[in-house]
Amino acid sequence: RGMTPLQVFVQQLFNGLTIGSIYALIALGYTMVYGVIQLINFAHGEVFMVGAYVALTVLLILGITQPLVGWLLVGVVLLCGVASMAGCGLLGLGIERLAYRPLRTAPRLSALITAIGMSFVLQNAVMLLYGATDRRFPAAIPPLRWELYGTTVTILQVIIWASSAVLMLGLQALVMRTRLGRAMRAASHDLATCRLLGIPVDRVIAVTFVIGSALAAFGGMLFGVYYNTINFHDGYLTGLKAFTAAVLGGIGNIPGAMVGGLVLGMLEALGAGYLSAQWKNAFAFVVLVGLLLVRPTGLFGERVTERA
Repeated sequence: RGMTPLQVFVQQLFNGLTIGSIYALIALGYTMVYGVIQLINFAHGEVFMVGAYVALTVLLILGITQPLVGWLLVGVVLLCGVASMAGCGLLGLGIERLAYRPLRTAPRLSALITAIGMSFVLQNAVMLLYGATDRRFPAAIPPLRWELYGTTVTILQVIIWASSAVLMLGLQALVMRTRLGRAMRAASHDLATCRLLGIPVDRVIAVTFVIGSALAAFGGMLFGVYYNTINFHDGYLTGLKAFTAAVLGGIGNIPGAMVGGLVLGMLEALGAGYLSAQWKNAFAFVVLVGLLLVRPTGLFGERVTERA
């Protein structure tokens, strides 16, 4: 029995919400770093890719070859997530300390070129370690699915929705209700004044990189499990889409990055479902160009202020 037009539309929204949740997790790193130091970290997509490979490595070490159930499934997912977030958090810290901090007072173009160079370094390092071909993820998630009014929802989609929502809400609470969050918000307005007030600016920037990298790593793990494969160049295209999501929501605006990722994922899924799946990767950039022409500051506006 075929699906009705409404059921097709809802099914595409479910699919878009899934990949949009991953885009949102990656976009948060772009928008947090830009909000604090006005830098587009183009190596962020590669951090996402490294997170997927760390999760794959954990699954291979554990010898997972078949779907898991119950608390064993929960434990393995948490272990992969924690390992990916910890490893990429340290990677983000190292990138900030070695590549970006020495250029803090240099022209922005210098830092931008360094970010692009770091992106290629990470791509080639992963290619040398894991090879240039696609690596397949073990099928750790059982193929459990539910029928909802003619549409299908899988347990993997539920895991992605729930875990992404928890991380995004946790980040929002961290930024709005903690001392560290207040320091991050202050730094986004004026670094010089923050230094005069005794705020450890270098530490705040480093923590921002760590948190953004950790969120991207978790998104990388979800991406690998969802698509079953990962390649060393996946971070480039997915990172550009996540950057588009950050711009869509308003670069520097954390809630905007969350909404931008979800909106972009649903637009991409609807475009692939109704127009052409072959042009799926182009929809994100069509949306970006159109948005920049109509509303350059994004849907929610750019939250940070320009510094002289």
